[in-house]
Parts: sequence; structure tokens; C-alpha cells
Amino acid sequence: MTATTAEKSGGEGAFGLVRWVRGQMQQFLAFVSLIVIVVFFSLANPNFLTPSNVTGILVASVTIGLLALGTTAVIISGGIDLSIGTAMILSGVMTGVFLVNWNLPLWVGVLGGVLFGAFVGLVNGLVVAYLGIPPFIATLAMMLVTIGASLVISGTQPIRFTKVDGFSDISNASLIPGARLPISVVLLAVMALIAGFVLAKTRLGRYSYAIGSNEEATRLSGVDVRRWKVAIYTFSGFFVGLAGVLAAARLNSAQPTGGQGLELEAIAAVVIGGTSLAGGRGTITGTVIGILIMSVLTNGLRIMSIPQEWQSIAVGAVILVAVYIDIVRKRT
Repeated sequence: MTATTAEKSGGEGAFGLVRWVRGQMQQFLAFVSLIVIVVFFSLANPNFLTPSNVTGILVASVTIGLLALGTTAVIISGGIDLSIGTAMILSGVMTGVFLVNWNLPLWVGVLGGVLFGAFVGLVNGLVVAYLGIPPFIATLAMMLVTIGASLVISGTQPIRFTKVDGFSDISNASLIPGARLPISVVLLAVMALIAGFVLAKTRLGRYSYAIGSNEEATRLSGVDVRRWKVAIYTFSGFFVGLAGVLAAARLNSAQPTGGQGLELEAIAAVVIGGTSLAGGRGTITGTVIGILIMSVLTNGLRIMSIPQEWQSIAVGAVILVAVYIDIVRKRT
């Protein structure tokens, strides 16, 4: 190797290191922000770090957390999914149909609800990848479809699981008798590990980053971009379906209304954690930090009796700061 080549290689290595450090900056800032928020609310209210309140924060993180984990892959690939909140509601309604209306066995109905969420993701992926409709428009249309479908299928009435033995235990029971931590929180942690493994160690993860970084170059390298886009949206839909089942189990009923706005909270958690809306960059670790920031902030403001309207302003301000940091990071 000549001196010139060595210098060039060293320069590229140094530049790569600098770029990696910059890429980790927002995730680091998010983690520091989480610590600062926790310390602030702990000093402001001694009840904040009590076991019951901490458990409440973790339980409140489950629904948004699962939605955020799934949509992380979509955003990394350069896409967006505005239907995850209402698709979650529809997955819960379909779980009610399977278990209450059709009297299917518990495990069949639960699996059916989860897979129905994956089916919605599959349809989104097909529309985006093969029809060429922009993700924003495609998933916005799906959001409207799932809102209507939930109301039509349920007859606009909640579907109650009072006669389905063991269904509420899926979310509310504890793995260890007497423990405060419900199964839903443990499932969120397990799914975070699975999502992190998929993004870091599998082709779906590698192609998510590649498509988000440069879709055309990925296509020219021989990757079937359309097929992998479908896989990415389906992967996200699996998490949506699981969130729908757990939300229905926590309430012991499937509510056909609601869901609007959850997609924005999930996307906010992903962006706060350092995932770029432009695609090509992000981690599950960052998303988990973003999830906790959203839950801790909301809980802390509520425990301090801050009015709901000011809570919304505070959360919106945090989102703006996170997006601005992402913009600045891309400029450097």
C-alpha cells in the first residue's frame, strides 16, 4: 500500500468515525434528556418514583411502545405509516370477533388478532411498493378504511370479553405471583429485543437501512426493493396486531373507536430516539429511549396536575426539538 493510499484509507476511516459519532449524538442526547426529566419530576414530586407509579409508566408505554417498535423499521426504510393507531383498534375488534362472536379457542383468536394486524401491514406494503402510491397517502387512506371497518364490524358497540376465560390475563397478569410487573410490560421488553435483533442481524434489517439510505442504488445492486418493502410493512403490522390484542386484553373489551393520534405519538417516540425521518438511520435502542421519554413526560406532567392542554404543548415542543436536532445532524 502506498503512502497516498494509506493516507486516503486513514482519512476515510476518520471520516467514518466522525460520521458514526454524529449519528449517535441524538440518541445520546435523548438518553441524557430522559435522565434529566426523571430527576426533575423526582424532585418535584416524591410520589413520582414510587413502585406503583413506575409500574404505571411502564404499563402506559406498552401500546405506544409496540407501535413505535414496528414503525421504526418503516421509517428507517424511508416510509411512514399513519394507519398504525386505527389498525391497532381494528385488530382488537377482530380479536373480539374471533373469540366472542365465533367462539374460537383463546390462542386461535389471539393469534388471529395479531396476524390481522400483519395483514393490514401487508396491504399497506403492496399498495406502496407495487402501486407506487406515496406512503403518506396510502397509509392515510388505510387509516380511514380501518376507522370505518372497526365501526362496521363491531356495530359501533364495544365487544366485551367477560365470558372469555383468561383473555385479560394476557395483559394484566404477572408472570411471578405477587409481582407488580404485568405480562404486557415483559412482552414489550421481549419484542424490543426481537425487533433489535431483526434490524441488526437479518436481511430485513439490512435492506431497511439500504432502502432508506438510497433506494435506487439498492435496486441497482440486485435487491428486489418492492418485495422487501412489503416485508417491512408486514413486519410493522405484526407489532400493530400485538398492540391491538394487548390493548383489548388490558380493558377486557375491544373498543371500535379511538386510535387516531396514536400513530403520531409512536412516530414521535421513534424520532426522539434518533431515527431520521429521511430514512437510513435509527436503532431500536433509541426508540426505546424515545418511548420512555414520552411516557415519563406525560406521567410527570399529569402527576404534577398540569392541565391536559399544557401537556400537549410540552409534548409538541419535545417533538419539534427532536426533529430540529435531526435536521441539524443531517447538515453537518
